[in-house]
Amino acid sequence: MEIEGRDFMNTPPLKTVRFGGNVVATLAKFKQGDTSDYELLKHQLADPDIKDAQIINWLQEFRNCVTQLSKDHEQLIYVALRLPWLGRSPAVVEEYLSFLSNLVSAQTVYLRACLKMVVSNFKPKRVKICEGGVDISDSDDDDENLPRSFDQCHQALQLIGRYVPSTSCFLMPILIDNFPFVQKSSRTLECYVHNLLRVAVYIPSLRRDVLELIISRMLKLDVSAPRGEIEEVEENTVQQELKGEQEEEGLFDMDEDVCSVKSSPAGTNVMVHPVAERLDTLMVVLLAFIKDMCHVNGCLDVERTKDLYKDLVCVFDKLILPTHASCHVQYALFYLCSFRLALAEAFLEHLWRLLQSQSHPAVLRQSAAGYMGSFLARANFLPVATVRACLDLLVPWLHLYIDSQDSGSRAYCDITLHGPFYNACQAVFYTLIFRHRSILEGNMKKGLAYLQSLNLERIVMCQLNPLKVCLPAVTNMFAAITRKYQLVFCYTIIERNNRHVLPVVRSSVGGDCVSTNTNPLDSFFPFDPYVLKRSSKLIEPLYQVWEEPADTEVDTVTTKRVRPCSDADEDDFLRGETPETKGVMGMTPGSYESHLHSPSSVGSPPISFLQRPYHH
Repeated sequence: MEIEGRDFMNTPPLKTVRFGGNVVATLAKFKQGDTSDYELLKHQLADPDIKDAQIINWLQEFRNCVTQLSKDHEQLIYVALRLPWLGRSPAVVEEYLSFLSNLVSAQTVYLRACLKMVVSNFKPKRVKICEGGVDISDSDDDDENLPRSFDQCHQALQLIGRYVPSTSCFLMPILIDNFPFVQKSSRTLECYVHNLLRVAVYIPSLRRDVLELIISRMLKLDVSAPRGEIEEVEENTVQQELKGEQEEEGLFDMDEDVCSVKSSPAGTNVMVHPVAERLDTLMVVLLAFIKDMCHVNGCLDVERTKDLYKDLVCVFDKLILPTHASCHVQYALFYLCSFRLALAEAFLEHLWRLLQSQSHPAVLRQSAAGYMGSFLARANFLPVATVRACLDLLVPWLHLYIDSQDSGSRAYCDITLHGPFYNACQAVFYTLIFRHRSILEGNMKKGLAYLQSLNLERIVMCQLNPLKVCLPAVTNMFAAITRKYQLVFCYTIIERNNRHVLPVVRSSVGGDCVSTNTNPLDSFFPFDPYVLKRSSKLIEPLYQVWEEPADTEVDTVTTKRVRPCSDADEDDFLRGETPETKGVMGMTPGSYESHLHSPSSVGSPPISFLQRPYHH
């Protein structure tokens, strides 16, 4: 081949060198038992330095004989599907997409393989760093073309779905199998979840399943990072940095003009707690999806919002409600309900139906009561009328329950017998602690008359004795507020309960420890303060923080005094009262599937989430 004297700048590139015959001839030889060219073809396709012209040439030949590519050529097709087409020239991408569409149309046996290839590219590739022949890292690849590659993946997936209508039936198991382990980097999880939600936009029949998959993985992160643990890690980091700055100032205070400004995790939106950082990243993506799906051109689309609400409520029933001590994932529904009052009221009505339903397990009814009370207390977008309407459902139900038990043989304090009742009582007390001011504002006389009409004294004084099992912080604050407005005098009962509380002796390495169970209901408040940094920007404007009444003195008759709030606490009178319990994910979600709503029809999705490129 003559190379000398060739004008490199003004002549086209030399023809690509290839060995063996064309694909048709190679397949014919393979059929006759000659596999030499067949193996050579696979080797050339797997060349990591393969050029664009070679890829196009091979793909065109494959398209010309696609009807011959039966199951017998499975290995060859798998090699062809692994061709590096993403991020290549437009001609390569176009040719590869044409090859995919021809393949799944003529040979549906390769549908799963094609789907697996596309979904495997929903995560950023890994680059192995090798030093001295040893792999020391497999850090994320900082590919600037990542958004374009993801767009091309979704283009391929939509194309496959157009040629094979049953694609959605085969896609979901592949999406589940390819979900990254929750301990992977925030960026890997973010990319995959963002791409899953994009799939849910153009294949709406999968949206509920996609949300269920994402939320199930997020719950695993959530229950493994208790709120107290996150706060402790973040606070320790701040203190260490302040200590470091003070030491540095001590070294350099001779020069007052020297000013050192450091960028540190405490001063940014990055969470120091690694699990919290991953969860925060995913919450940002999920909340952005909810907002984009519900709004078109900045205006709320009611029908689409209702459809998304139905999907989220089903996932809530199946996964979130049975999960004990999750801290943040449930705020997805909290955020959605803030878009329209009707949604918030529908959610409260749903919780109310769960609470009073005898067909549901007691533990779920108790959890529903906790969600109802916490939502009423913390959602600042709820008007007083809605709060009163819910109290008008809860309080009469409590009175009817007392009526049904007072004359029976079970009229005594027992959590196993009356769990839903006690949790409903605590929900009412908790709601009144947060909302009594708004009920009394405007017209004190009418507000007091309303609170008196609830007949809270009968609930407190009944033989079931709810004050004995409620959290001490809730009992204390409720007693102080009701005494101030002369609604109920709880302290006699609280003193009597304290005299009857038996200490629990626990053996430990350092000796016996005497303590009392201050949370016999094992209750938690799902909408306690939100501590994730980036996603909290969407939650904070909707959130009712705890403001301790200045003129309400909490009595000290209980075994534990409620600690006054400081600026560092930010929120709430429950701090230190609710023991940190290890989260327990979905007890047996499958047993609750019969109670889920039937799937709803989904309108055409908004374009904004589809068009939004992925940015790291």
